[in-house]
Amino acid sequence: MPQEREEVQVRPGVEADLESLTELYNHYVRETAVTFDTAPITPVERRSWLRSHPEDGPYRLLVAWTGDRMAGYATSSPFRPKPAYATSVEVSVYLAPHAVGRGVGTLLYESLFAALADEPVHRAFAGIALPNEASVRLHERFGFRRVGEFTEAGWKFGRYWDVRWYEKRLGHRPSG
Repeated sequence: MPQEREEVQVRPGVEADLESLTELYNHYVRETAVTFDTAPITPVERRSWLRSHPEDGPYRLLVAWTGDRMAGYATSSPFRPKPAYATSVEVSVYLAPHAVGRGVGTLLYESLFAALADEPVHRAFAGIALPNEASVRLHERFGFRRVGEFTEAGWKFGRYWDVRWYEKRLGHRPSG
C-alpha cells in the first residue's frame, strides 16, 4: 500500500516554536558539521535569535510542520553587521531527519523567497559546509551560483571542514 503524504504547513516562526526549533538545530550541532556550533544550546539561549526574525521585513523565519511535528525551518538573516550590507541576507534551511528528501526544503525556500520578493533585498548568500550534496542541489535549483570556497574553515569532530559560498540575485536596487 502506498504511503500517504502528510500535508506540510509553512508559516512564520513564533515563540511557541522555540522548543522544537532548538531541538531540531541541536540535532545538527550534535550529529553533523552543517553548523559550526559545537555545543547544544538551550531554548533560552535561542530566544533572541527567534525574536530577530519578525513576521515581516528582510529577516524571516519560516517553519514547516507536518501534523504535530516540526519538519524544518528556513531563515534569512543579516549577512554582515556593517550598514552597506543591509540589502544582503544569508539564508539557510534545516530539515528534521523525518522530512529529508520529501520536498520540505523546496517548499520552505519557495515560501522564503516569495516573502522576500517585496523586501529591500538585493542578494542572498548561503554557506554550505562540505560535503553536503543535498544542500548544494537545493541551492542550485533555486538559482544560487557558486562564488567561492573557504578551505579548512572550521574545526569540528576532530577534523577541518570546507565551506562553499553561493549567491542568488534577488534584484532589489535601493534608490538614492
